Amino acid sequence: MTDRSAQLHSLSIDRDEPEPRSGISLITMLSLLVGAIIATAAVMWFFVTPPAPAPAAAPVTTAATTSTTTPSEATSPAPAPRTSGLVASGYVVARRQATISAEITGRIRDVLVEEGTRVEEGQVLALLDDTRARIQLDLLQSQLNAATARIRSLDAQLAEARLVATRASELAARDIGPEANVSATRSQVDSLVAQLAAARADREAAAVMVTSQQDLVERHIVRAPFAGIVIAKNAQIGEILSPSSAGGGFTRTGVATLVDMESLEIEVDVNEGQIGRVTPGQRVEARLDAYPDWRIPAHVEAIIPTADRSRATIKVRVAFDERDNRILPDMASRVIFME
Repeated sequence: MTDRSAQLHSLSIDRDEPEPRSGISLITMLSLLVGAIIATAAVMWFFVTPPAPAPAAAPVTTAATTSTTTPSEATSPAPAPRTSGLVASGYVVARRQATISAEITGRIRDVLVEEGTRVEEGQVLALLDDTRARIQLDLLQSQLNAATARIRSLDAQLAEARLVATRASELAARDIGPEANVSATRSQVDSLVAQLAAARADREAAAVMVTSQQDLVERHIVRAPFAGIVIAKNAQIGEILSPSSAGGGFTRTGVATLVDMESLEIEVDVNEGQIGRVTPGQRVEARLDAYPDWRIPAHVEAIIPTADRSRATIKVRVAFDERDNRILPDMASRVIFME
């Protein structure tokens, strides 16, 4: 019991006894530990944390540049032909354009077309008064019919005369009939043969005259020589159409003006000093003043081998690669030549 009391007494704290000064207190140790942790954290934050990002514009610009360049390089088409810097002005013209008239002089009975009418080759454009021509045709046709009838009559007479001549020859051979009858019948046959030949010649002449008159009647019909569009109506009903006249008053030289729209092209004047930069087949870009934003693909069709002395230019024909109803004759245009 004495030993246990001594042990308990040794473990008890004597508050009156002063603390030993030889060791470091717990609080001091904890303070030092916390300070070390804070210092370490500060050093690690300074050296490990990445620097602040650059301004937002820089990465955005870089990304945009990269994303734009790569697809364009992958999908960019072949480079378009460059312009040679040569530009010429001109007008749209039609290679096939004609003022349609009749071959004869006559009064216009009817006009069957108007401006803008599309016609086909051989279509009737106008009719002239053919009353007198048809009367003459009927007369000639009657003469032809009479000549044909006369030939038929002579054929019948000739056949009968030959039978009579044959019978007279047989009777004379048997001494039954006189020789004079034989001579008379043969003369009759020869006469009918001559008359028949003349009648046939008359019929051929009458047939030629009928054909000629039919052609004259046909000339009273004005037809389109080619397919196209009527751009001008030049005559009215009741006026005189005379292709050989100078016109004026109620006399007209043509019924209508017809244009083949498939033959439209551009004629431009190129300066003599620049003509060496133009070659047949060269690609060009045409622009009409009526449609300035419309770029029309075309090519050089031909270089006219003559120069305009007063203007020092050479005419060049430019053909369209594609046809379009918006392209009309006499439109002003500019042509840009490509390299």
